[in-house]
Amino acid sequence: MRWRFFNISAFFFFYFSLIGVYVIFLPKILQNIGYTPLQIGIIFSISPLMRFITPFFFLKRFKLTKELFHIALFFMLVTIGLFYLSLEDFYLFAFSNIVYGISTGLVLPYIEIYALKYLKKDNYGKSRLFGSLGFIIVALVLPRLLKDPYIGIHFAAFTIVCSVIFGYIISTSDISFSSNDKKEEKKFDFYKNLPLWISIFLMQVSFGAFYSFFTVYESEHGLDLTTVSYLWTFGVVCEILLFYFQAYFLKYDLLKIIKITVFITTIRWLFLFIYPDNLPILYLTQSLHAFSFALYHSATISFLYIIYENKKLSSQFYYGIGFGLGGFFGSLVAGYFYGKYLFFSSTIIALLALLALNAQSNRTLFKHRYD
Repeated sequence: MRWRFFNISAFFFFYFSLIGVYVIFLPKILQNIGYTPLQIGIIFSISPLMRFITPFFFLKRFKLTKELFHIALFFMLVTIGLFYLSLEDFYLFAFSNIVYGISTGLVLPYIEIYALKYLKKDNYGKSRLFGSLGFIIVALVLPRLLKDPYIGIHFAAFTIVCSVIFGYIISTSDISFSSNDKKEEKKFDFYKNLPLWISIFLMQVSFGAFYSFFTVYESEHGLDLTTVSYLWTFGVVCEILLFYFQAYFLKYDLLKIIKITVFITTIRWLFLFIYPDNLPILYLTQSLHAFSFALYHSATISFLYIIYENKKLSSQFYYGIGFGLGGFFGSLVAGYFYGKYLFFSSTIIALLALLALNAQSNRTLFKHRYD
């Protein structure tokens, strides 16, 4: 158990350090070298779109095997060279993000399900919080070093290499990583829970403004890059605390937990719309990240783990429908609405996600408690 916990935690640490570079600083890097808001929105929509498309190949044609996992790790390494070569060319950088989106879209869900299976709900959050720690370190350190766009790419390259190393160690040191489970071969049908998937999709669409433009948005409202990095860091600290104590919440009805987190997210975006330059309110909204991301993510992925026998594919579709298709449209919508009504649009979308959950709650499947 200890070596599993260490290797999984190390993977999460470096993988989400990479996400920190990508989400917090890449939009500003692209803006500084001349990308327009629409181009930034398009760039940040490509990787999620690839995450959405990828799972459909596994419904009939392919299987999620260890060999395929290793191929995905290899292409994560390939993205390092592509990023260096293409950063200043919009079209080439768009292609680089296609490769990045496909490879990461295969790797992370596989590790998530492995972690949930062997660490269980009690220890999954404690391992996953190391990803948040990596995210924080990047948020605190990189602003002081980001004097050249390629410094951000150096950080991304290092975190990719480390993520690949620990992903490979996990997959080769544990025979159970590639064990065959007949339940994993059963047909996957997400249409029977369509309102749930619609809600997952809309929830991530609402995050498009935050992930793609929060740094730029707050910079244009008078906050310096260091202050914005503190806001990111504070949100992740709150996220870490909830990851550590989340086992208590996950003992209760998961649908109710998911509903509460979506409602909190709606309030969060509304406050960002009304008070874009009020620092105390901004810290309050960042504290809500503990619920709108950490608890929402754990409750949702745990719920899917319970209701679907094909657990790997359910995780793939969670990332594909949510962070993939939802992230794709979220980035495009954010690029279109960028300006005064950016987070008002996010508020409306999150409210629609809550309404979709209410529609799903009428189904018999959700009338049980899951412990």
